[in-house]
Amino acid sequence: MEKVILVNEKDEQIGTGEKLKVHREGKLHRCFSILIFNSKGELLIQQRAKSKYHSPGLWSNTCCSHPRPGEDLKTAAQRRLKEEMGIECDLKEIFSFIYKVKVGNLIEHEFDHVFLGKFNGEPTPNPNEVENWQRISLKELKKDIKKNPKKYAPWFKIILKRLWKNLK
Repeated sequence: MEKVILVNEKDEQIGTGEKLKVHREGKLHRCFSILIFNSKGELLIQQRAKSKYHSPGLWSNTCCSHPRPGEDLKTAAQRRLKEEMGIECDLKEIFSFIYKVKVGNLIEHEFDHVFLGKFNGEPTPNPNEVENWQRISLKELKKDIKKNPKKYAPWFKIILKRLWKNLK
C-alpha cells in the first residue's frame, strides 16, 4: 500500500494517507512534476501507459509522482525520473502551486512542486509507466494543445500555462 504525504495549503505535512484513497477523497497532498528540456529547447513529454489507474494514454510532462513519507522532495523527483524514464540529471525547483481537478472517478488535489532539468540523451522509459515519448518545441506543443486539448493531462496544461506566463 503506497502512502502519500497529506499537506495543508502552506505545504506543511499534516499526515499521510493511502494513495488511491486520498485520490478518491480528493485530499490535498504533495506531489512533483518534472520538465526535462534538451539543448535545443525541446521538452521531453510522455504518453502515460494505458494501464495507469488514472489518465491512461494522455500526454503529460516528462515525469510526475509523489514523494514517500520522510523522503526529501528533490531526492524523490530524481528517484522517480530514473525509475520512470531512465534519466539521471540535475533538477531545480522552479515553482509550486495547488490544483484540484476531477480525473475519471478520482480527484487530483495536489500541492505540485515543478522541477526543471536538462538532458540530451535517449530516455529508457519503463513500459509499465510510459506508452510513448517525444521531444517537442513549446511553440508546437502550445499549438497542439489548442487543437487537441483532450490528448493532454489536466495538470500538464496548468503547468504549461504557468510556465508560458513566466517566459513572457
